[in-house]
Amino acid sequence: MIYLDHAATTPLRREALDAMLPFLTEIFGNPSSAHAAGRKAKAALDEAHETVARILNGAPREVVFTSGGTEAINLAIKGAAWASKAHGNQIITTAVEHHAALHAVQHLERFGFEAVVLPVDRYGRVDPDAVAGAITDRTILVTLMLANNEVGTIQPIAEIIDRVRQHPRILVHLDAVQAAPYLPIDVATLGVDMVSIGAHKFEGPKGTGALWMRHGTTILPQTQGGSQERYRRAGTEDVAGAVGLAAAFDLCTRERTAEVRRLRRLRDRLRDAILAVPGVELTGHPRERLPGHLSVICRDADGVSITLALDLDGICASTGSACTTGSPEPSHVLTALGYPEEEALGAVRMSLGRQTTEAEVERAVEVIPRTMARMRAGADAMAADPLGQQVPV
Repeated sequence: MIYLDHAATTPLRREALDAMLPFLTEIFGNPSSAHAAGRKAKAALDEAHETVARILNGAPREVVFTSGGTEAINLAIKGAAWASKAHGNQIITTAVEHHAALHAVQHLERFGFEAVVLPVDRYGRVDPDAVAGAITDRTILVTLMLANNEVGTIQPIAEIIDRVRQHPRILVHLDAVQAAPYLPIDVATLGVDMVSIGAHKFEGPKGTGALWMRHGTTILPQTQGGSQERYRRAGTEDVAGAVGLAAAFDLCTRERTAEVRRLRRLRDRLRDAILAVPGVELTGHPRERLPGHLSVICRDADGVSITLALDLDGICASTGSACTTGSPEPSHVLTALGYPEEEALGAVRMSLGRQTTEAEVERAVEVIPRTMARMRAGADAMAADPLGQQVPV
C-alpha cells in the first residue's frame, strides 16, 4: 500500500508510542491525585505542557490539552465568543475554513452572534485588507486557518494580523492543525491570542490536541466538572495522549527543515507528472502551499471514481477533507475558490508524509496520471455516446 493521505491522518510514530506506553500500563495514576501514582502522572503531564510551550515559544500555563484539533478549535471560538459577549458579537472568518471552525461559528449565530465569512481568491487566500474592512466596533474575534487542509494554501497571516492588531480588543485564533508539522509557529512574534493543533497530523495519537492561549486571554470553558487544565477544560486528562503529542511534535519540529525540503522535492515530481495529463489543473496557491500537499481537479472526471480506482492499485488518496468523505456535495473550499460544482467533483488530494519514500512516489508517478487519463477518456466517450451505442471508428 502506498499511503498518500497524510493530510487526513498520519501513522503513529514509534517514538511517540514508546513514550505513551508507560502511561497506559504501570504509570496509570490520575494526575489530580495527591499520592505517588498521581504525582508521577502529573509530572509527565507538566512536562508535556512544557514541551509544547517551548515549541510554540509560549509558556506551559498557556497550553490546554484537548481531545483533538476539533475540540481545540471549538474551545477557542466558542469560549472566546461567549467570554467577549459584553464587548460585541461579531466574528470574522473565511469561506475556506475547516468545518470545525465554520460550524462552530454557525452554532454561535443561533445565540445572537454575527458571522462575517470573507471570500477568498482563486488560490484560496483572503485579502488582508478585506479582513481590515470587515472590522467594526462590534468585532470580538477573528478566526483563520494558517494553511488549508484541502488545497494546502498558506494564508498571509502576518499581513492579516498586522491589520487586526490595530484594534487591540479583538482576539485572533489561528487554526494551525494542518500547518503545524510543516510551518514554524512562534506565538511571541505572530501576535495571535490562540493556536489550535492536533496530534494525529504529525504522527501523534488520534484523539489528542492542544490549544495555546496567550496568558490573560479569557474564555468561557465549554465543559464543566473539574479544575483540570487550569479550569479551562474539565475532565481527567489523557496523560498518555498528551505525552504522545509532545513527543511527536518535538521530533517533527527537530526534523522539519530537512523533511520540508525532501517533501517538496517529491511532491514536485508527482505534480509535474500529473499536470502533464490534459484537463488536470492544480488547485490552491502554486507556491505558498504546504510542502507535501498536492491537490488537483481532473476535469470531466469524478474524483471519487479516481480514488476508488487508485485504491484498487494500492494507492490511498482522497477527494478532500476526511471529515466530509461520503458527502454528495462538492467541497465548500473549491466552490469558494470559484470552481463550478461539476468541476469541484473532480477533485483529488494527495498528501505525502515522513514515511513516503522516493520509490513510492515513482510508483505513484506511473499509476496516477494513467488512471486520471483513463477516467477522462471514459468520460469523454460517455459524453460522445451517452446511450452506449456503437460509434464508427
